[in-house]
Amino acid sequence: MSDIQERITASFNSQGLMATLGAQLVSVADGEVQIELPFSTLLSQQHGYVHAGAITSVVDSACGYAALTKAPLDSDVVTAEFKINFVRPAIGERFLAVGTVQTSGKLLAVCTGEVRALSAGAWKVVAIMQATIINVRA
Repeated sequence: MSDIQERITASFNSQGLMATLGAQLVSVADGEVQIELPFSTLLSQQHGYVHAGAITSVVDSACGYAALTKAPLDSDVVTAEFKINFVRPAIGERFLAVGTVQTSGKLLAVCTGEVRALSAGAWKVVAIMQATIINVRA
């Protein structure tokens, strides 16, 4: 495991929210991070879909950690801004948030994120994010 994978794994494992949601870090690659979220009625909203807050949280983390793979070694990252579109109800057995760096520099990274739901053996996109991530001193 590379230093950046170890760093992201340690950071992810220290996030209380990800533990509360039951999210798991699936993969860390250069410019891309994937986080899985299992369905739980504890995360549902009044119609039985997974709540937008849970979906947003995992894709925000996926984008942030994707940006961290491109950040200078002496930096950490925080989200400066994001926009999310929910394109269908979050119905599924599990969800995969994929954060991908589109461009990165000394200070900012622009990422896109996608959340896919697995239902009846097929994956469908339920949310799309664009995020700006800022590098900060570690």
